[in-house]
Amino acid sequence: MISPPMIYVTALLAAFAVSVVLTAIAKKIALKTGLVAHPRQDRFHKETMPLGGGIAIFATMALFCIAAIVCVKLYPALTAEKTDFYVQDFIKKINELTIIIICSAALFALGLWDDIKNLRPAVKLLVQFIVAFTAAYFADVRVELFIESKIITAIISSFWIVLIINVFNFLDNMDGASAGIALIVSIILFFTAVLSGQIFVSGFALIFAGTLAGFLVFNFFPASIFMGDAGSLVIGFFVALLTLKTTYYQHTETDKWYIVFMPLIITALPLYDFISVTILRISQGKSPFVGDTQHFSHRLKKRGLTEVQTVLTLYLATFATGIGAIVLKTIDSVYGILVFAQTVLVLAIVAILESTGKMDSTGSPSK
Repeated sequence: MISPPMIYVTALLAAFAVSVVLTAIAKKIALKTGLVAHPRQDRFHKETMPLGGGIAIFATMALFCIAAIVCVKLYPALTAEKTDFYVQDFIKKINELTIIIICSAALFALGLWDDIKNLRPAVKLLVQFIVAFTAAYFADVRVELFIESKIITAIISSFWIVLIINVFNFLDNMDGASAGIALIVSIILFFTAVLSGQIFVSGFALIFAGTLAGFLVFNFFPASIFMGDAGSLVIGFFVALLTLKTTYYQHTETDKWYIVFMPLIITALPLYDFISVTILRISQGKSPFVGDTQHFSHRLKKRGLTEVQTVLTLYLATFATGIGAIVLKTIDSVYGILVFAQTVLVLAIVAILESTGKMDSTGSPSK
C-alpha cells in the first residue's frame, strides 16, 4: 500500500511536471497569438512579454481537479467498502470541487478578457463578487466565525475572497512575486491542513504548490513569461479557498478562539502590500485599481536592492510570519500573543526597510 507521504510527493511532482510543460506550450501560443504585455509607464518590465502563464496555471489545476472528479465517478469502488457517512462526505467534497472549478474558470475567463481588452475595475469587481458568493454559499468556501447564518457567513467570506483575489493581483508586479508568495502560502496551508487531518485540502494545497513551482521555472527573474490577470485572479481565488477551507479551530479548543485569525497571519505580507499601496494611491488622488510602480517590491528596489534580493525579501518575510501561523494551533494564548507580536514586528522591519533612503557614495542619504 502506498503511504500518504509518497502520495503527497507524487502529486507535487506530477503537478510540477505538468505545469512546466503547459507553461512552455502557453508561452509559444501567447507569442504566436499576440497575447503579450507591452512596456508601459505604470509597469516595471521594459520588454514585451508573453502573458500565457495564467493559461498554464488554470489548465494544470483544472486537469488535476477534473481527474479527481472523474476517478470518483468512474470508480465508485473506491468508496464502496466505506461507511455511508464517508461516501456522502466524499461525494459532497467532489460536488464542492466541481463548483470550485467552475468558479475558477469564470475568473480565468474574466482575467483573460481583461488581459486582452482592459476591462473597467467596476466590471471586474462585480464578477469577482458573484463568483466569490457562489463559491462561498454553494461550495462552502466560507468561514463561520461562530455565526450560524449561512447567508451572513457567505457574504463575509465573499469579501475576504475578493480581497485576496485582488491582493495577489496587486502582487503580480515583479518577476516571481505573486506566484512565489502564493507558493509559500500554499505550503504553509498544506502543513496546517495536515495537522488538522484534512486530506482533500492538503492534497489540493500541494497540487497548487506544484503548479506554482512549475510556473516559477519560467517566471522567476529574469522572467520569460507573465501570468497576466488570467493567472493572478485564479491564484488569488485558490489562496482564498485554501485559507477558508483549512480547519483552524476545533469545538474542543474553546480556549483557542484566536486560531481563527491564522489566515491574517499567513497572508500578512501580501495584505501589507495591498493596504500600503492602496493608501498611497488614494492619498495621491489616484484610483487604487490603476497600476503603478509604488508597490512594496518597487519601493524596496528603489532603496538599492536588486530584483532577486527584493523578491527573496518578500519570500523570507512571508515565511517568517507563516511559520508562526503553523504553530499557533498547538500553543496556548500567551504564546499566541507572541506569534501575533512577531507578525507585527516582521511587518515593522519591512516598513523600516522600505522607508530608509538609499545612500550615495559619501554615505549621505541620496535624493
